[in-house]
Amino acid sequence: MDKMIGKRSVQFEVPPCIIGAASVAGEKEGAGKFGKYFDIVEEDPLFGGKTWEEAESKMQHMAADIAIRNAGLESEDIRYIVAGDLLGQLIATSFGIMNLNIPMFGVYGACSTMGESMAIGSMLVEGGFAEYIVAMTSSHFASAEKQFRFPLAYGNQRPYSATWTVTGSGAVVIGRGDGKWKRKETDYVCIRGITTGVITDYGIKDSMNMGACMAPAACDCILNNFKDFGVEPDYYDKIITGDLGTIGQRILKDMLLGYGYDISKQHMDCGTEIYYNEEQDTHAGGSGCGCSAITLTGYILKKMRKHAWRRVLFVPTGALLSTVSFNEGNSVPGIAHGVMLECV
Repeated sequence: MDKMIGKRSVQFEVPPCIIGAASVAGEKEGAGKFGKYFDIVEEDPLFGGKTWEEAESKMQHMAADIAIRNAGLESEDIRYIVAGDLLGQLIATSFGIMNLNIPMFGVYGACSTMGESMAIGSMLVEGGFAEYIVAMTSSHFASAEKQFRFPLAYGNQRPYSATWTVTGSGAVVIGRGDGKWKRKETDYVCIRGITTGVITDYGIKDSMNMGACMAPAACDCILNNFKDFGVEPDYYDKIITGDLGTIGQRILKDMLLGYGYDISKQHMDCGTEIYYNEEQDTHAGGSGCGCSAITLTGYILKKMRKHAWRRVLFVPTGALLSTVSFNEGNSVPGIAHGVMLECV
């Protein structure tokens, strides 16, 4: 079986399985649409720590612990962690999982990091380089505002195109499809294939309109998934993007229509759905690495195990900017990674 499909995709001969998952969320996320699905909703925004960065690290440690436990494993059973976050030099990840003493691949895909981590982890597992891996990421509203925007005390106004960075961490344990792990449930979600994104740049410089920056990358990834695997939108029960928000979601649908693909029946965006946008004053919706991660681990996987959806194309999206690039006047490129999920 040829595992390389088309220009950008990989199909797995023995699809790896997601055998454990965990979602840790903040209070605002717990009050949103998916609050009842999260494993932990913490009212303390510092998570018992002293700084916002420490809070985010604590979320990652909690998510990894719960996911490993839900998989019926110990930390010693995990061969690798593939993880990252939004903070400089991935400090939320490095400080968060340091005490687990598990070999780590640190990755950065901005808000697409969950998809990137799962894609790399799946190839490690299916390729025979690991029995079990953990793929995870996180974001925190306050740590992201501190690094990328303004101090919270400044109280700046936000345009309606802006999104609200999700406070949350999601983790999955991925095991070999033919592995030795014990099946505790009748149904599992496997990773049938992946489509790797490329960096797209339409010259947009508005960092308060991330959806417009990322929509072309989502379009490109979805389009290449369709072409590489020879499928149409109705092959999937859901096509779920990461954090385009209400504006980026409309742009994505319009762009794909231009290529002859109508995904309006299948499409859902984690950022658009995670909050009650008007009531919670989140404007265009949610964003951040944690947005797609906790929606996946808290909501999407549960829906699939209950057979509400059988096939899902999960497409986390990321805006590849930094404070340096933005202050130097550069545009905001985007990237998206596709993960093909299937209930077995």
